[in-house]
Amino acid sequence: MAAVETAAVAAEDGEILVNRMHMPFVLDDGIAARARIGVIVLATDHTIEHEFRQLMQIPGVAFYETRIENAPDINPTTLAAMEQGLAGAARVILPGIPLDVVAYGCTSASVVIGEEKVFQRIREARPGVKCTTPVTALQAGLKALGAKRIALLTPYIDSVNRRFKTYLEARGVPVPVMGSFNHEDDNEVARISERSIHDAALELGRHPSVDAVFVSCTSLRVAGIAERLEQELGKPVTSSNHAMAWHCLRLAGITEPIEGWGRLFRV
Repeated sequence: MAAVETAAVAAEDGEILVNRMHMPFVLDDGIAARARIGVIVLATDHTIEHEFRQLMQIPGVAFYETRIENAPDINPTTLAAMEQGLAGAARVILPGIPLDVVAYGCTSASVVIGEEKVFQRIREARPGVKCTTPVTALQAGLKALGAKRIALLTPYIDSVNRRFKTYLEARGVPVPVMGSFNHEDDNEVARISERSIHDAALELGRHPSVDAVFVSCTSLRVAGIAERLEQELGKPVTSSNHAMAWHCLRLAGITEPIEGWGRLFRV
């Protein structure tokens, strides 16, 4: 009993009772044993990380995000301004650690800046890395699905929508059906309800001239309703986050089908 009391007193006085300086250890591949994905997220984005966590619940796959400064008002001027921050944002994702893919999480800015220029800026910090954007992922996803003509649902103002339509059609993606919530504030766009998105996507997607639906904007919540929408429409449905998460996985070599998230994830 006396020995126990002595030890207790010694510990209270700050004396180190055991101090092993070189405990044995081994290194494994960590939580990103299969794929390490970097994601550049807008400062105003409320949604992308939430949806990526849902879509990337795959052992050995991890994503690491950084934020890029942007204005909450979505218009061509504010979108173009982000170009100068892309390299710096890519540079601070696990500095010195190789990444399999870097994704830039802004659909409309990828159109305004241009995909190749986005990739160029990212590769200033990450030479040779595979890159994607929501627009890049959309094109890859449509090809994988065998879909060609899309219904496009966005939250954007008309000047952004028209630019987006022109951009897609110049790359061989006809957009005969469009709809918009016509809202410029990114903070409020993130609060547009899933029910509102569901109903709008269903209305547009029912048009017989389209064979797929794309919901644009990383702030809109679509991942959780994509499968249900597909069952109602009989057509594939994807979105900025949904398509980009899928494309990140495929670029990183993760190719197995994943159930529960719609047709694209089963391709």
